[in-house]
Amino acid sequence: MNTRQLKEEDWETLQKWWSAWPKWEAPPKDFLPDNGTSGIMVEKDNKPIVAGFLYKTNSKVVLLEWIISNPEYRESDRDSAIELLISSAEDFVENIGCKFMFTIIQHDKLIKMHEKLGWKKDPRPSHELIKVI
Repeated sequence: MNTRQLKEEDWETLQKWWSAWPKWEAPPKDFLPDNGTSGIMVEKDNKPIVAGFLYKTNSKVVLLEWIISNPEYRESDRDSAIELLISSAEDFVENIGCKFMFTIIQHDKLIKMHEKLGWKKDPRPSHELIKVI
């Protein structure tokens, strides 16, 4: 498996993934960092498996958000691909001189994977609020 930066050409693939997962809706492209290109894609044999977006801030914090996976990829190394995405994001954040990562997750499996990698979960649930202006 390898990782790479998201490219403009990935947008169509990501939209298909969002559409295929129940109860998911693709965010608008301009809601995503750098118009959908600031993030990481994990691939195996040139087949995209999972992607996530990195929002850089004006502090030492980077947000890892909108993790989405290929719903058709059902190989035994699927969890390893997700772990590689998260750990690669951590490496990127460290390499650009940031110290903290933040994410908002609703899915239990993804929460457990982050916790396995040393992330701390706030015991109080929160809600995401978005307003289109």
